[in-house]
Amino acid sequence: MRIAIVLDPLDTLKTYKDSTYTMMVAAQARGHEIHVCEQGELSLSGGSVLARIRRLHLTDLTGSQPDWYRLDPDTEQPLKAFDAVLMRKDPPFDMEYIYSTYLLEHAVREGARVFNDPRSVRDHNEKLSIAQFPQFTAPTIVTRDPARLRAFALEHGEAVFKLLDGMGGASIFRARADDPNLSVIIETMNQFGSRTVMAQRYLPQIVDGDKRVLLIGGAVVPWCLARIPKQGEARGNLAAGGTGVARELSASDRRIGEALAPVLAARGLLLVGLDVIGENLTEVNVTSPTCFREIMDQTGFDVAGLFIDALERAVAAGPR
Repeated sequence: MRIAIVLDPLDTLKTYKDSTYTMMVAAQARGHEIHVCEQGELSLSGGSVLARIRRLHLTDLTGSQPDWYRLDPDTEQPLKAFDAVLMRKDPPFDMEYIYSTYLLEHAVREGARVFNDPRSVRDHNEKLSIAQFPQFTAPTIVTRDPARLRAFALEHGEAVFKLLDGMGGASIFRARADDPNLSVIIETMNQFGSRTVMAQRYLPQIVDGDKRVLLIGGAVVPWCLARIPKQGEARGNLAAGGTGVARELSASDRRIGEALAPVLAARGLLLVGLDVIGENLTEVNVTSPTCFREIMDQTGFDVAGLFIDALERAVAAGPR
């Protein structure tokens, strides 16, 4: 296959832990061609979606060397000329990201195979999507009304507040009902009623880890990565200093994964990362799910190979 990957600048990738890098290693090992471009190198011209793109050759398969790739000269090619297009640009999910999904959606209409499906990525806010699966979620409210946010914290005794476009644990606050800073937290996040905020009942099981459960091609990966908060933290995100520990799925992890996997796969979401605390679903990540490398390094389970298997099957199956 000829695979085009839309991603962040190559020199910013932390290859020792980057999931996109592990995908590329697995793809090259099978003889697939890898071509890369950045988000800003997509364009619509003459009715076709084009990319200024370069073929990538991996020269280091360990992720330990600074000079780990070589690039051919760039060319401009239509995305429909590739067998598969992977959207692996990390959030923030801002308006530029949304514009990219519009371009990728147009490419799909031209015949390109884009994973994850750009319309589904746009339609699945990673925080709000949990509302589609209330049987697995803790008490949650989404509102711009500061009084309702305060009342939620008072009702449940302790709450976690999130912005709907947050990533990597940024701008997540934990507050008790008697916290003297509760009003300040709500005002800071909610901007006096001008910004929508999600509040969830605080889950004390976070001390055992915020688990990343991966769904690939409608199947549940049997290992998750439990991201353990550092001392004094309520966030397990690796970007916030959490420690990743690979674990076999619990019965509840598997139950949640098996319920969501076929539903999300049918929507064109080839790769999904569920966030689970205790027995509660807290997020559905569809933009650029991670944690491949940590699970692979700690367990030997070939997550990247499983992903390339699913990609090959999806391409062979033809358009949805």
